[in-house]
Amino acid sequence: MSVEKDINSVDAKTGDLRKVTAKAHEAEIKVAAHDLNRRESLSAYFTILAAGFGLISDGYQNNLMTMSNVIFKELYPNDYTSTVSTRVSNSLLVGAVLGQIFVGLICDRVGRKVALVSTTLLIVIGAILGTAAHGAHGSAQGLFWFLTIARGITGVGVGGEYPASSTSASEAANETAQANRGPAVFIMVTNFVLSFGGPLAVSVFLIVLSAAGDNHLETVWRVCFGIGILLPLTVFFFRLRMLSSKLYRKGAIKRRVPYGLVFKRYWRELIGTCGAWFLYDFVTFPNGVFSGTIISSVIHDGSIKATAEWQLLLGIIALPGVFVGAYLCNRLGRRNTMMLGFSGYLLFGLIIGLAYNKITKIIPLFVIFYGLMQSVGNMGPGDMLGLTSSESYATPIRGTCYGLSAAIGKTGAAIGTQAFTPIQNNLGKQWTFIIAAICGVTGVLITYFCVPDMTGVDLADEDAKFMKYLADNGWEGEVGEDNEKAFADHHVAEAGSTERL
Repeated sequence: MSVEKDINSVDAKTGDLRKVTAKAHEAEIKVAAHDLNRRESLSAYFTILAAGFGLISDGYQNNLMTMSNVIFKELYPNDYTSTVSTRVSNSLLVGAVLGQIFVGLICDRVGRKVALVSTTLLIVIGAILGTAAHGAHGSAQGLFWFLTIARGITGVGVGGEYPASSTSASEAANETAQANRGPAVFIMVTNFVLSFGGPLAVSVFLIVLSAAGDNHLETVWRVCFGIGILLPLTVFFFRLRMLSSKLYRKGAIKRRVPYGLVFKRYWRELIGTCGAWFLYDFVTFPNGVFSGTIISSVIHDGSIKATAEWQLLLGIIALPGVFVGAYLCNRLGRRNTMMLGFSGYLLFGLIIGLAYNKITKIIPLFVIFYGLMQSVGNMGPGDMLGLTSSESYATPIRGTCYGLSAAIGKTGAAIGTQAFTPIQNNLGKQWTFIIAAICGVTGVLITYFCVPDMTGVDLADEDAKFMKYLADNGWEGEVGEDNEKAFADHHVAEAGSTERL
């Protein structure tokens, strides 16, 4: 009753029915955000688990081309040129950019569940097409164009997983474990599983290669592609049964979204999350995709198996950074941890870049430093970008802003992948690491000035502030999903009766 009296008193002073509704939603969001029944609690936990299993398939797909590039170069030395390799690798990125933008919008305008089911289906369809890829009359170029299209479809699903899974996991974690939303829940089911996708893809490759042998490389890459079909299917049933988060059901804006007001309120945060993600993916993605090629060139006459073994070591060295970032994110804060990770790019990028000719003569040392550079990336922006992008924006536009940030990041990945070979050919291989150091400095500056630190802040608080901001700026519209509209109607009716009295 105290909430209703406060709302009615506000209406009596302002005479503004629209503001009464906004205030009602503001109060309701704060009260109801953590008030879950048994089914809602179970759904929240399964949403978090499904996000982890869904994103591990993304990590697998992101790293699938690492060793596939080496195989295709072996099978088709004349046809698989650097141009073709870049096109096939970039097709996933182009699809991911489209998926992140459009699925981010679907996430907010239609619903989290529809977005998650759609992304799962797209990954499965793309993986099936990639596994069955063939060129007309055995044409190698036809095969690679088929793979380009298949990887593009997969990319739309993979990209869509970022806003769909991450926003759902963040909201579910806020409802069930708000104090440990960042380290214990979000990071472990997002960046950890995405990073684990690298060692997983290489491990699967080594197992299949050992079983099939070096004389059946086509079988090896097709089986590896085929396993990518199974991973997203593990979560399909749970996603069909899930509920949207209570924050979303209470705060969704599905019609007449005030994008102008959104940009006016969040322009600085968008510069921060978009800019930092662009720099991170510009460095990380090409260094991941082409790391097998880099290692192969360093060990000279090494076999495909030896390259894969060094690649596995590289991926394992990069993993501990995820746990260090999870440990630090509440203690140092999100922003400081991200700046620390970008600083690591400066340190290890300069060490490897300036001493490249000497350090590459000692292969274990080169792989260790290379792995440490990727590890500090995981610790800082790798862990923090998804977290800050999901925490910096209110629930009604969280999917859209997260998707846009991730899409700008994937654009950086595509540009980095496209520029990687020309940089190596024209400036020298060491410059790929020196440029990583430059990106590290720029990342520190963007993070410091533009990324907010939401450590320990309840997501419901930002939702309440956003509703008040919309009301104060004259926005009139419906808030909440259809099955939650009764709440708004109840308070509108109460406010109307108060005015008549």
